[in-house]
Amino acid sequence: MNIGQRLKLIKQIGEEIVTEEELKELLKTNKKPVAYDGFEPSGTTIHIAQGLLRAINVNKMTKAGCKFKFLVADWHAWANNKMDGNLENIQKVGKYLIEVWKACDMDFKNVEFVWASELLNSRDYWKTVMQVARNSTLKRILRTTEIMGRSESDLLQASQIIYPCMQAADIFHLKADICQLGRDQDKVNMVAREIGEKIGYWKPIIISHHMLMGLQEPVSSKLDARERAIALKMSKSKPDTAIFMNDTEEDINRKMNKAWCPVGVVEENPILEYCKYIIFEKFKTIKVERPKKFGGDLEFKSYEELEGVFAKKKLHPMDLKRSTANYLNKLIDPVRKKLEKNRTAQKLAEEIKTFEVTR
Repeated sequence: MNIGQRLKLIKQIGEEIVTEEELKELLKTNKKPVAYDGFEPSGTTIHIAQGLLRAINVNKMTKAGCKFKFLVADWHAWANNKMDGNLENIQKVGKYLIEVWKACDMDFKNVEFVWASELLNSRDYWKTVMQVARNSTLKRILRTTEIMGRSESDLLQASQIIYPCMQAADIFHLKADICQLGRDQDKVNMVAREIGEKIGYWKPIIISHHMLMGLQEPVSSKLDARERAIALKMSKSKPDTAIFMNDTEEDINRKMNKAWCPVGVVEENPILEYCKYIIFEKFKTIKVERPKKFGGDLEFKSYEELEGVFAKKKLHPMDLKRSTANYLNKLIDPVRKKLEKNRTAQKLAEEIKTFEVTR
């Protein structure tokens, strides 16, 4: 795969890239750059944006020649008071989520999971955390709190002020050339870019991926496009608007039937999003089955073709919902079956059901 092909593949993931010129140069000079993402083990379930979509994106990055490092942010989740602040429970959830990604066929040959609790054993790590803090104002750090699912107006604990400084330090101690996280994480990535060279490191490239919408109706607001995307993203805290990797076929059908999908509306349509970012990544064509009296079956060879027909109101939302639910179940069912056969995953799943989940 040449540089142009590698760049094209990465751009399929990057909804925003800072900067594309730097990325081109990196690909020219480094055949195996390191890309990283991190996750808080913060709940007992994992939805399709974290499961299916993350596996798709990671596999594209590794196909493009990257070594991918996943930070299991156990101490970050602890600092953020997840799982009632029980570090042992947080770590068990982290182990379970890794098993889910394995079942999602993530490219484990080129993915390394690094635990924050091991990374921060180093004195140099805490020196970098202090350097980040020393070179950032409190106001600037407070502006990054959305990385934790918080806002500046929330009543924050001191540990939640340390969190962004740790996340910026993670980039350098993972030796990451690329920060490949969601758009809700870009503020702390920008902190790392701005101070990296100043504290003796480098300026990491930011490749922010799309955040999959939940199934709820979008609410009107004055938020800008980025803030709106964060507000609409799929969330574990809204379980009836998220599709989880352990949902049954009946669960998926029920949620999809209630989903927001008005006739002919393409913008901010979660059903179309799932087709674009997940289903067409896994299937070459999508078949929508309909009775002959309603025009008969339709087959689409690209997302653009599907969107065009829907926009012209030649495809009813209920037909699209049923078809999308069917394809999602085809993707989730094998994951469910693998997890059922995985004794480690089953033991962890049973244990974490009893854990207290806290925001």
